[in-house]
Amino acid sequence: MAVIQWFPGHMAKALRQIREQMPLVDIVFELVDARVPYSSQNPEVALAAGNKPRLLIMTKTDLADRERLAEWLQFFKEKGQPVLALDSRQHNVAKLVTAKSKEILHDKMAEEAAKGLKKRPIRAMCVGVPNVGKSTLLNHLVKKNVAVTGNRPGVTTGQQWLRSSADLELLDTPGVLWHKFASAKQGQMLALSGAIKDSLYPKDDVALFALRYLREHQPEKLQERYRLSDADLAEEVTDPDLLLTITQKMGFRDDYDRASERLIFDLRKGKLGPITMEVPADLNAEGINE
Repeated sequence: MAVIQWFPGHMAKALRQIREQMPLVDIVFELVDARVPYSSQNPEVALAAGNKPRLLIMTKTDLADRERLAEWLQFFKEKGQPVLALDSRQHNVAKLVTAKSKEILHDKMAEEAAKGLKKRPIRAMCVGVPNVGKSTLLNHLVKKNVAVTGNRPGVTTGQQWLRSSADLELLDTPGVLWHKFASAKQGQMLALSGAIKDSLYPKDDVALFALRYLREHQPEKLQERYRLSDADLAEEVTDPDLLLTITQKMGFRDDYDRASERLIFDLRKGKLGPITMEVPADLNAEGINE
């Protein structure tokens, strides 16, 4: 399994700016991909936030498995981590996020009111890995296209303040990763989700990672999407051989690089159905102490 890592200079700069701006905000909105809720959490965000309240916002829930989404929501709640699961396009996003922020910051705002301070908007910093859907969420929070969106990492390149309502102001920040992923698997997860530039990793390696997961957990999705037989998925068939079979089914002859790219994009776009590739139990199984 290839080791994937991506931390260019502009991300180091963005992290430094996040640390510098942190004293100006009341709360941090950390967006994570609902398909990879653990792998898409940036440990640098928690370090930068310190004691600052954080609201975890799970995005792309329309592409995630509903049962596993419920498991993650319960997991975070048991850890005392405030969390929302959102389809960023739903009409009441701004209402949900504002209400949750007021709930989290109730004591702080009440203390300011008791001191006679003028009521003011909550100031929130929005952070997340690249391509997590941050700009899409922000556009729906402010109800107009103020943040550039795109189905690729690196679209947002600088910080900007945005007003959602009289009750909420938002600091948009570029998508950032961190210096070293916890494992090679985490890098593969991030590559599959679209958080890493597609030109920076071998497509066939990531496609094989996806195939291994789907064969073990949801083989019926592979069968339905790529018209595979039970024999194609037999235990003795290797993952590379299965990839070649899928390549031929796609009409790409032996161009497995092209088929690998198609498989990755199919998974990202939900063409294999809703998929969540992590569950809380994985953390214990892999010896991760959360």
